[in-house]
Amino acid sequence: MTTELDITETLDVTGVSCPIPVVKTKQAIDELDQGDILEVIATDSGSMSDIRGWAEGTDGVELREQTEGDDVYKHYVEKTG
Repeated sequence: MTTELDITETLDVTGVSCPIPVVKTKQAIDELDQGDILEVIATDSGSMSDIRGWAEGTDGVELREQTEGDDVYKHYVEKTG
């Protein structure tokens, strides 16, 4: 679970919908160093598939975990390159 992840930065994209969570996630990841982990907090249920798809298709990032509960979706993305 997320307790073992060393979160470097948290990005709050609550209240916005596609494509903004992915756009903001990419911008935030670009500012991080290799090995850093970004926690993304969203309220758009589509962010589960959108961020997963973006991470799978993007070199230098890895989606480490996703959780959902109480209409809040959390994504943990590591910058790997």
